[in-house]
Amino acid sequence: MAEKQYVIFKLNQEEYGIEISNVKEITDYKEGIKVPNASGFVDGVINLRGDVVPIINLKKRFNLDITKIEKNSRIIITNINEKLVGFVVDDASQVLTINDDDVESPPELILNGNRQFITGIGKVDDEIIIILNFKEALSEEEKQNLQEM
Repeated sequence: MAEKQYVIFKLNQEEYGIEISNVKEITDYKEGIKVPNASGFVDGVINLRGDVVPIINLKKRFNLDITKIEKNSRIIITNINEKLVGFVVDDASQVLTINDDDVESPPELILNGNRQFITGIGKVDDEIIIILNFKEALSEEEKQNLQEM
């Protein structure tokens, strides 16, 4: 029975996960410098030890209710097409190991409307964790625009 580790994070009290192999690091939230004409879900860019990293607000990207940044807010840093990209989340405080048998494919109803960033639905005890792939949360054009930042 195969299993994977996931970084569990919150957006508006809901739990999501991303495979730990896709996470470069998790850092405290810091406000980004605004970039003119950037997409509405791009909160700006930060300097991360010499790298300019665009910051994407997942709540804006996923059309969720926007809440203010709290002390537990974090930025999950990942690599998309050889470019570091940060994703703002409400909290990222644990790593869970989930057996592949406990991860189901997302229902087709969810996948309609360009939802390929949802790669599975994990079941842990009585909880449900929506497993995401950040690379698929952006269109090819959006990925290209990030490369140019």
